[in-house]
Amino acid sequence: MALDTGTEALARLAEEHVDHRFKGLPPDADGLTVAELAGQRRNLFTGGFTTPVLALSAERLEHNLALMETYAARHGLAFAPHGKTSMAPQLFHRQIERGAWGITLAVPHQVRVARAFGIRRIFLANELVDAAALRRLAAELDADPDFRFVCYVDSVRGVALMDAALTEAGAGRPVDVVVELAAGEGARTGVRTEEECAAVADAVAGTRTLRLAGVAGYEGEVPDADPEKVRTWLRRLVALTVEFDKAGRFAGLEEIVLSAGGSAWFDAVADVFAGVPDLSLPVLKLLRSGAYVSHDDGHYREVTPFNRVPAEGALEPAFRLWTQVVSRPSAEQAFANAGKRDAAYDLDLPLPQAVRPADGGPERPAAGITVTGLSDQHAWLRTAPEAELEVGDWVGLGLSHPCTSFDKWQLIPVAEADGTVVDYIRTFF
Repeated sequence: MALDTGTEALARLAEEHVDHRFKGLPPDADGLTVAELAGQRRNLFTGGFTTPVLALSAERLEHNLALMETYAARHGLAFAPHGKTSMAPQLFHRQIERGAWGITLAVPHQVRVARAFGIRRIFLANELVDAAALRRLAAELDADPDFRFVCYVDSVRGVALMDAALTEAGAGRPVDVVVELAAGEGARTGVRTEEECAAVADAVAGTRTLRLAGVAGYEGEVPDADPEKVRTWLRRLVALTVEFDKAGRFAGLEEIVLSAGGSAWFDAVADVFAGVPDLSLPVLKLLRSGAYVSHDDGHYREVTPFNRVPAEGALEPAFRLWTQVVSRPSAEQAFANAGKRDAAYDLDLPLPQAVRPADGGPERPAAGITVTGLSDQHAWLRTAPEAELEVGDWVGLGLSHPCTSFDKWQLIPVAEADGTVVDYIRTFF
């Protein structure tokens, strides 16, 4: 059946009860609804929260949402931020309120989550050949004429599998697909050559259940990427779109979808897409960057395109993981109670940012403290003499890689600069 705007589903999140499922929340909040707890506006540091606890900055979150809305509009790009980063429907809706065309996702479960919360436009940046998922998709497309769905194809075999599943399901509406151009030999998914792209497009044209909607890919997989290599590949993507259009492959569409753009090279995407020539139909230039929503203190701080175009603004790291020193076995070593279960560690180890003394003293920079390793539930801290770290102190850690930070927390406090918690973000991984 057709879904509402998601308002009712979001409201039900607020009525969910706080209990043992949600780590870091105040033990005395058990039994309250999320809305009731948010209404108490507790302080993250004095309101009974237990460590470790991950928090999002309310101000920085809003800043990042606004900045990418402005950036996309300035460059004439439609924006479908990658929802796999947060898997948080509340953030999906805030992104759409900030001008996003829709939400990008990666696997069928994520599509189910987005649909359950009323998301009407979904770009699946992946191939989809699962028969059960395709049956469900066909039913949703037939039931909701306002539901727009686009996904990758990169093989004749994949097209055949999709067609068989959709035909068996009695699909009434064709599924829109884009041919995925690989970022190069040895890259991830995608068709390796333009000739093979044409063969996949021919296979799509030979079905009743699929419709070729455009061309897409992911420049983040360009081998040994640098600005020129990325732009060279993006120009290939544009040229393929032009050739498909000249061949009449997009006849009958209202627009042609041209999509790329992760979180490291969206400036190159904006530059190359600005040079797309006039085609037979309007072109939906769809950017898919997702990590911007929280940004980070590690990998994306180093690779964000805003480092190359500082005049366009700067993203701000919105995550802070607060952990408590539980052991101080020597002057050079301490252990805190957050580990691999709590912090991203696949790209970089957490970075100590701040210390809040156990005696309630003022917050200070985490000078002389380094995370040297993570166990399941401990952070290994190396401490220089200036650290002055004591058992019981709280250490605020910056994280690297948003995608593997969100997924460790089901309910994340959103705190203002003074520590007042004003909201809670629910994730679905």
